[in-house]
Amino acid sequence: MTQQQTEAPASLADITPELMTEYSKGTFTDLIGLRYTAVGPDLVRGEWEVTPKLHQPAGIQNGGVLCTVIESLASVGGGVWYGDQGNVVGVNNNTDFLRAVREGTLVGEATPLHRGRLQQLWQVVITDETGRQVARGQVRLQNLPKQS
Repeated sequence: MTQQQTEAPASLADITPELMTEYSKGTFTDLIGLRYTAVGPDLVRGEWEVTPKLHQPAGIQNGGVLCTVIESLASVGGGVWYGDQGNVVGVNNNTDFLRAVREGTLVGEATPLHRGRLQQLWQVVITDETGRQVARGQVRLQNLPKQS
């Protein structure tokens, strides 16, 4: 059992950025410090501070953190769009690392490329404080309809 403070919503259809951040307490995204700043069916945005605890041994942002943020933002967006129809799960995450970062605030922004009956494809771009791209990724989500 996790240390989550807030019970999981039945659906992400009407979740706010504040509620999504609160719902994430006690999870891996909370551990890395991800804060949701926009949540909707066409855009999900989040930010976090790059700190030494998120570095890899070379002293730069660990790529696993970037993959986690990309997966998280896309999954939330897909879940908001799919709403009460069921749940979504990630089936592929392809992340490209473009620029090393040692400190500062990073922002991730997820937008849909395709939303179909069974799958969705989301693109996520991560930028630094000056707007330079740090990483980009695509996440394919499987739509899991509610079972009757």
